[in-house]
Amino acid sequence: MKLLFAHGWGFDRHFWTPLAARLADFDHAIDDAGYFGAPHAPSLDGPCIAVTHSFGTVRVLADPPPGLLGVVAINGFARFTAPLGQPGVPVRVVEHMIRRFGQSPAGVLASFHQQIGGTVPAGKPDADLLRRDLLRLRDARAPLPGVPVISLQGGQDPLMPGAMRAGTFEGGDVRRIESEAGGHLLPLEDPELCAEAVRGLAAMLAPAAAGAAAAARASGTTPPA
Repeated sequence: MKLLFAHGWGFDRHFWTPLAARLADFDHAIDDAGYFGAPHAPSLDGPCIAVTHSFGTVRVLADPPPGLLGVVAINGFARFTAPLGQPGVPVRVVEHMIRRFGQSPAGVLASFHQQIGGTVPAGKPDADLLRRDLLRLRDARAPLPGVPVISLQGGQDPLMPGAMRAGTFEGGDVRRIESEAGGHLLPLEDPELCAEAVRGLAAMLAPAAAGAAAAARASGTTPPA
C-alpha cells in the first residue's frame, strides 16, 4: 500500500516532513503544487491511500489516482466556500483574499499563515499559481470520493467553522475524528494522531489492497502492493 501526500494552499512538500517520518515504513510519494518552487505530480501505480491536508483534498478528489482505495483528509473538505446560510466559509472571505492578492501576494500569504499559526515556505511565490488556486478555493466543489474517508479535524480550527467540519463529506463513507485542541495544522501539531489514523485506514483496507494486487497479477501487470 502506497501513500500519496498532497498539501494545501500556501504550502509545499516540506509540510509533510514530520508525518512522513512517522510513516517511513510505507512506500510514499509527496506531491508539490509548485507554489514556491518546481511542481511535482507523482504518478502512482497500484493501490494507494491519499493523505491530504486542507485544499490538497480538493486537488486529489478532482483528479484521483487510479488505484485510490481510501483518503485520510486532515483539516480537509470537498468544498471550502458555501452559499449564504449553509456550512462553510463565506464566499466574501475568499473574494477579499483574491482582491488583496492582486495588490500584495506576500501580504496575503503572511496574513493567512498568521491566522492558522503557520510559516510561509521558503522560495519565491508563484503568484499566478497561488491566485489560480484561490479561485478554485472559492469555486471548486470536488466530487465525493467513492472510497472510505477518515476526516480528521481540529476542534479549534480558526479557518473551518464547526458546522463545516462536522458536515464535510456528508453522504460519503466517512469516519470522523476530532482533535479537541487541534487547529488547522494537525500534521504539524499532532503528527502522531495523524499517523495513527493513516495506519488504521491502511489496516482496514489491507484486504482490498491484496485483492487489487491479485487482480493486477491475473491481468498481467504487477503494481507494487
